[in-house]
Amino acid sequence: MNVPYIKAHGARNDFLLTWAAEAPSEGLPQLAEAICDRYTGAGGDGWLLVSPAAEGADYDCRIRLFNPDGGEVEMSGNGTRCAAAFLLYAGLKKDRIVILTGAGNKQLTLLGQTGLEWNFEMNMSRPKVDDANIRFQLPFRGGVREVTLMDVGNPQCAVFVDDFDFDWRAMGAELEQHPHFPNRSNVSFIRSVDEHMIDVRFFERGAGVTMSSGTGSTGAVVASVLTGIAKSPVRVLTLAGPLDLKWEARSADVLLTGPAAIVSQGQFFYNA
Repeated sequence: MNVPYIKAHGARNDFLLTWAAEAPSEGLPQLAEAICDRYTGAGGDGWLLVSPAAEGADYDCRIRLFNPDGGEVEMSGNGTRCAAAFLLYAGLKKDRIVILTGAGNKQLTLLGQTGLEWNFEMNMSRPKVDDANIRFQLPFRGGVREVTLMDVGNPQCAVFVDDFDFDWRAMGAELEQHPHFPNRSNVSFIRSVDEHMIDVRFFERGAGVTMSSGTGSTGAVVASVLTGIAKSPVRVLTLAGPLDLKWEARSADVLLTGPAAIVSQGQFFYNA
């Protein structure tokens, strides 16, 4: 069968987007693995199925996100911005867009457009973090590693480092599947630059190393503010460039500003 898709990226975190009505009703995990494969598929950090909102709904569309390993997860910040770009490309005429994710409604405000790239401020909602998890002592490699654990729509494990001159990719893979995380976890490694800037590397659950991450950046900022490493506003330096975030208080929502661009469209020839 042929599966149509549009490819978009949010700060080089790339996603394939398909209208749900144009995808099969069964075998979605297997199809996600195939279409996201960077050698035999269209290639992406995730596959998003987009469904238009029913009449009277309080959102503009619903999305389901599948990782390259076939697992369905709650949400992606960069992916949700890509979904907003997808809607605008499809003809939606709105400056404020609400998208229903597996972690609830997310509101995005359009800040500007250049060609097929849009810039959004996205409300990432209020992070969920217990005081006991701000400096959590996680048993790791025969010792203990201090991390910050939270939920920002998906689980996050934030690790502070002095530099990236170690195999953080291997450590991320181990931490993702640590026994403490029954549903696995996203992992971010954070290096402080100054009180309003951090440098971050990401290992995402089910996707591996990514150039950037919206939810990972959110978790990194929350961890940095809670531990006194940074103050809002915070610029997050990623391998793909900066993302800007604001988090003014424990009771506040996190606001993330970043781009999303449409880069191609096509059909994936899928043999189930």
